[in-house]
Amino acid sequence: MYEIGSTEVCRISIEAGRIGAGDGRGQGHLRVRDERGVCLLDESRDLPDHHAALGPVLEWVRRGDAKSRPDVVGHRIVHGGSRFREPMVVTRELLAALASLMPMDPGHLPPALEGVRAVERAYPGIRQVACFDTGFHRDMPWVARAYPLPPRVLGDEVFRYGFHGLSYEYVMGELRAQAGDAARGRVVIAHLGNGASMAAIRDGRCVDTTMGFTPAGGLMMGTRSGDLDPGLLIYLQEQRGLAVDDLRTLINRQSGLLGVSGISADMRDLLEQEVRDPRAARAVELFCYQARKWLAACVASLSGLDILVFTAGIGQHSATIRARICAGLEFLGIELDAARNARHESLISTDASRAMVRVIRTNEELMVARHASQLAR
Repeated sequence: MYEIGSTEVCRISIEAGRIGAGDGRGQGHLRVRDERGVCLLDESRDLPDHHAALGPVLEWVRRGDAKSRPDVVGHRIVHGGSRFREPMVVTRELLAALASLMPMDPGHLPPALEGVRAVERAYPGIRQVACFDTGFHRDMPWVARAYPLPPRVLGDEVFRYGFHGLSYEYVMGELRAQAGDAARGRVVIAHLGNGASMAAIRDGRCVDTTMGFTPAGGLMMGTRSGDLDPGLLIYLQEQRGLAVDDLRTLINRQSGLLGVSGISADMRDLLEQEVRDPRAARAVELFCYQARKWLAACVASLSGLDILVFTAGIGQHSATIRARICAGLEFLGIELDAARNARHESLISTDASRAMVRVIRTNEELMVARHASQLAR
């Protein structure tokens, strides 16, 4: 809950975590913090799905005083399809159009739309704003958006969309504040978290990105596979008997760090166990190897590199992973300062490095709040 005016203040932060406690990841929890970071509530909850998680969140908000009633509610909508780019006030027509996109993103859109409906039930008539994660990438050149398939198959909807756009938008704003005109150069942002992607940006506009038609593509992630040989999927269907739903679950929930390690989707767990468990070590090594390859590909699309930015959970907090990704990339002009990196400073490259390497904390929630506030005026 943000108060947006001459300043931007996060008054209340509520987190419903580990949704889906029955999947073996532990019991769900609900945490509430005030603007000073003081914990007001920290309790275990049975949160089997997003619908169950929204209830206690909205209930806690509604128990507050009159000042805690929101004026406008913003939603991160992962997939906007080919029609929706800029943030929009939610209407019945928009909801119907987004519902038709569910086959394109069955993992994110259903709980997102349930969030819109839950807010409407709690605050009838309140203005709501949809902010699309795909919007940031819509200026990519056609060659970066195109798939080598016949037009009869592609239609108007099938192309590379790219995701994590709200994060990239926020980080670029912070980079301009920190680096000035240098932010207009050749920039690669590595959004490395449970979902992971990279974006190549020049003059503030996206040139290419690692994710494609869905958020499952590109770099391997916490539970998502990243790019796969399409022939492999056909093989798994024909020879292993995997149905479409089986493949969807495999690609989105059982692969990535979790699938390779068989231990955890959390990089912190894997780094703790890699010395004694080779499965954890293999997962970490594969993640860093793929990240180096994708980083080099992004640099190629820019014809060089001026600034590399690490962001999101792993990118912001793991000096070890940052160092391993950058190791051997001196030919791209990347040289890390080990001490700066270990201290998680905002600038972690050496003074002699041709490419500047930065760490910037992302804030997708604030980006949504800004858009929602602007459309509420």
